[in-house]
Amino acid sequence: MERQLNNKTFIVTGASSGIGAAAALLLASHGANVVLGARRKAELDQLVGQILQSNGRAVCLPGDVSDETYAQALVNCAKDEFGGLDGAFNNAGTTGDMGPVPDMQTSNWQAVIDVNLTSGFYAAKYQLPPLRENGGGSLVFTSSFVGHTIGLPGMAAYAATKAGLIGMAQVLAAEHGAENIRVNALLPGGTMTAMAGDDPGFHEVVRGLHALKRMAEPTEIAQVAAFLLSDNASFVTGSAIIADGGNSISKF
Repeated sequence: MERQLNNKTFIVTGASSGIGAAAALLLASHGANVVLGARRKAELDQLVGQILQSNGRAVCLPGDVSDETYAQALVNCAKDEFGGLDGAFNNAGTTGDMGPVPDMQTSNWQAVIDVNLTSGFYAAKYQLPPLRENGGGSLVFTSSFVGHTIGLPGMAAYAATKAGLIGMAQVLAAEHGAENIRVNALLPGGTMTAMAGDDPGFHEVVRGLHALKRMAEPTEIAQVAAFLLSDNASFVTGSAIIADGGNSISKF
């Protein structure tokens, strides 16, 4: 994969921890230039330092993905620092406050929509033009099996946004395929990130939902993202790529 990613430039959001951080490290290790985005500056700075110490190339720009100007700023950063853009792993997201819809605050619903779905629209709006100028590229959006193959109680807002990303990715793939731009959604299963919390009992329940009877490590999901961003996935577009350890097919 190194040959496919070397000297390519990618934006990675949600890069301060978890899957995003793992993806940034993996892409950089294969010779890619990475522009890292997230809200937490200290964590981004630390990750950039780690990549630079390994002779990788990385810069960061802290910000909020639900802010349209931030989406444009990340693209401008990629152009200014590395001369263009070859793709993006739009990975930032939130579960929001979970609970039944009749009890959900409208403000929570809107916040989840803004961070998970509207941010994807902003990303596509500003990332697609430089990909077109570059003669093609790849966009990957982190979706979920929640809202696609299963409905988990209390997660209506999250499910709605993640299902929406799949629909958007499919339309973008159809609209821009002739321009050599590929767009896919990546659907991880339960992954050992900060979002999964630190309750061993909860982790045990989640492990049981998967055919593999375990949760993923962030690097396992990052490897799928890197594949989709690379030319190794040159004929993959408009897909909802499930990397969920068999969660979707496990009923026991």
